[in-house]
Amino acid sequence: MLQITNLVYDAYGRRFFDGANLTLTPGTKAGLVGLNGVGKSTLFGLILGKSQPGGGEITTPKSWRIASVDQEIAASPKHLIDEVLDLDVRRRDLLLALETADPMHQAEIHHDLYAIGADRAPAKAAEILSGLGFSNADLTRPISDFSGGWRMRAALAGALLAEPDLLLLDEPTNYLDLEGALWLEARLKRYPNAALMISHDRDLLNESVDAIVHVVGQRLDYYSGNYDNYERMRAEKARLNAANAAKQEAERAHLQAFVDRFRAKASKASQAQSRMKKLEKLPPISASIEDRVAPFMLPSPEKQLSPPILRLEDASVGYGDTVILRHMNIRLDPDDRIGVLGVNGAGKSTFAKLLAGALTESHGTQWRDRRMTVAWFHQHQIEAMDPEDTPLEMIRRARPDETEAKRRSRLGSFGMTATKVETKVKDLSGGERARLLLNMVAMDAPHLLILDEPTNHLDIDSRRALLDALNDYEGAVLIITHDRSLVELVADKLWLVNDGNVKTYTGTMDDYAKLVIERAKTATREEAQAAAKEKPVNVNTKEARKAAAAARNAIAPLKKKADDLERQIEVTSNQIKLLDLKLGDADLYAKNQALAINLSKDKAKLEEKMVALEAEWMTAAEIYETARLEAGV
Repeated sequence: MLQITNLVYDAYGRRFFDGANLTLTPGTKAGLVGLNGVGKSTLFGLILGKSQPGGGEITTPKSWRIASVDQEIAASPKHLIDEVLDLDVRRRDLLLALETADPMHQAEIHHDLYAIGADRAPAKAAEILSGLGFSNADLTRPISDFSGGWRMRAALAGALLAEPDLLLLDEPTNYLDLEGALWLEARLKRYPNAALMISHDRDLLNESVDAIVHVVGQRLDYYSGNYDNYERMRAEKARLNAANAAKQEAERAHLQAFVDRFRAKASKASQAQSRMKKLEKLPPISASIEDRVAPFMLPSPEKQLSPPILRLEDASVGYGDTVILRHMNIRLDPDDRIGVLGVNGAGKSTFAKLLAGALTESHGTQWRDRRMTVAWFHQHQIEAMDPEDTPLEMIRRARPDETEAKRRSRLGSFGMTATKVETKVKDLSGGERARLLLNMVAMDAPHLLILDEPTNHLDIDSRRALLDALNDYEGAVLIITHDRSLVELVADKLWLVNDGNVKTYTGTMDDYAKLVIERAKTATREEAQAAAKEKPVNVNTKEARKAAAAARNAIAPLKKKADDLERQIEVTSNQIKLLDLKLGDADLYAKNQALAINLSKDKAKLEEKMVALEAEWMTAAEIYETARLEAGV
């Protein structure tokens, strides 16, 4: 297990951890949450041994393999699939050892390779890469062909393939589109070993983890369950803390009043002295540390424009002779809230550039209200910031006519403290940079706000603050994001970028999630069928039938196990439903409270059993499906 005991760590003139403790057992998948800059990535560095604690210790079993995805794969001529396979260091080292081993040791190495499923690694790597958005043609392309974001995806694929005993992930969805994020949620949910992931993606933390670790007050607070459960437990903890603090304060006031009243009276002197001692011994109750997040300032346009504010008729756009989107017919009104869906590479950012005025249509007509102002935020702005710049210098350029006091006040409203306004960009966290840019691009009260992946560097509380600001903002909003909950809570219309066009999507986000998963399944089936067609046909039909029968017999136990588990799930589900019916009887609690308590306990046990069965079934089904495809059955 990962054991952190009384951890103390100082850096950059501040204390990050002071007596922090954490135990992470094998197989536990935990989300690491907390405000930007509180020390989450610092903790990863300590676990990996990149930094040494000033006190306490961090221990893991000597046999544990620990891996992280903290940087992109370097550009090289090596094929994508080969690079990802090499990231499984255990398999790579065994294959290298096999090349020079003597015959006696070769058998031992072959045994070890078989034990880790090395022969299935190429197929597994291809499946993971497909889930992260790579095509079959990408597998043999050199790594140098891919951008930094795609090389980060490849690094993530390598870590998932290697399946270390402890997997450390820092914002794994930042470089993924919605489709990739949905796939990763499902993959991490059935990850067989321990994982600790820094994430501000609420959906990921609700679907893929069974514990939350909150970095707060220089300590590590552990909560079992997903993020929603963590929020409930934390709110209850804060409520109890506040109640206890109020109770203690009342007792303190009562004792103090007695002391003040009778301290001078000889007849009451001993009682007063006793109460003074009791007053001194009252243990302090630490106040709950509330994470306060500055609001986003998204001023609404002073005057609304008449609809529509923008219209495209049979419009096409692209780069040079390459057309990315064609025959678009859309209309944007002053109060529209649009969520833009589509896989990476479909043209979402190109579409945003067209609406922002950074690209012009190559065909058709674009009409826009000449009075319309547009604010456009995209994630590459953060990467393009001058590392030596400061927020104060940036606001001076943007507001040359304002007084210095007004500029500093404006930065303060953006959440930039007095010390931060003159801090160089390179020393700001990603969240602080994103917050600064988001506020700056919107400070002129635009009629249209275009946000391309605005939440990549924001913590969950900052995302909530952005959500509140967007819901108060009275202009038009067009948002491109992998954050499903943000789209659901902001957008009232969905546009789908697909097959070189932009059209209205009439379904909900849940419908789209189902569509994505079904599309992935269909693609896998089609690839398997195509691979089967490429196999040489055995002219001996009798032998072919024998081979097929043998293949079916070989995987029959795997299918039986998956089917048995599915039946157990159905039986358990029916048992839970039956208990729900019994517990739904309001009279039960009045007539037989003991029975109600026992039934509740039985239901809790069945629900735990259901979770275990579903996890076991998903693993068994995946093993069977992999074996079936490999056998060509």
